[in-house]
Amino acid sequence: MKLDAIDLKILEAVQSDGRITKLALADKVGLSPTPCWMRLRKLEKAGIVAGYHARLSPRKIAPIASVMVEITLANHRQGDFERFERTVAAIPEITACWSVGGGVDYIAKVVTVDIDAYQRLIDGLLDRELGIERYFTYIVTKTVKEEAGVPVSALFSASDDDRQSLRAGPRV
Repeated sequence: MKLDAIDLKILEAVQSDGRITKLALADKVGLSPTPCWMRLRKLEKAGIVAGYHARLSPRKIAPIASVMVEITLANHRQGDFERFERTVAAIPEITACWSVGGGVDYIAKVVTVDIDAYQRLIDGLLDRELGIERYFTYIVTKTVKEEAGVPVSALFSASDDDRQSLRAGPRV
């Protein structure tokens, strides 16, 4: 789906305020309500707008421990990755997990009530024999920046020539 400037404004607006009214959104992007709403629906149907969520302040709910963990698997067969990823997807305390290149296989963000709960979670993963060869734990002592959104303007502020060269890959 090709996005134009109005689509990008819509994306920025709903990302910033998922509860924005139809009228306020239309006003913000410079369209009348019906065409604006139709564009938003089109973005939703295309999967570009994947959902609407409330952003919580977890430390105001209860004490928490945030942990980043690097995980390396012993074997690198497709089935090993799939089994690990299925298991991780089913654990609510693992709030994010990325498959990465460069020395480790995964980086995960874990949120638990305390460090003991984190260690029990890791011990449980090890007991499941998922093929975890090693893991490194990093306790988050302070959140400096945590954005849930995508920098829409920054991603699309490059010139068309710059975007074309990015799509083509690095020059050799």
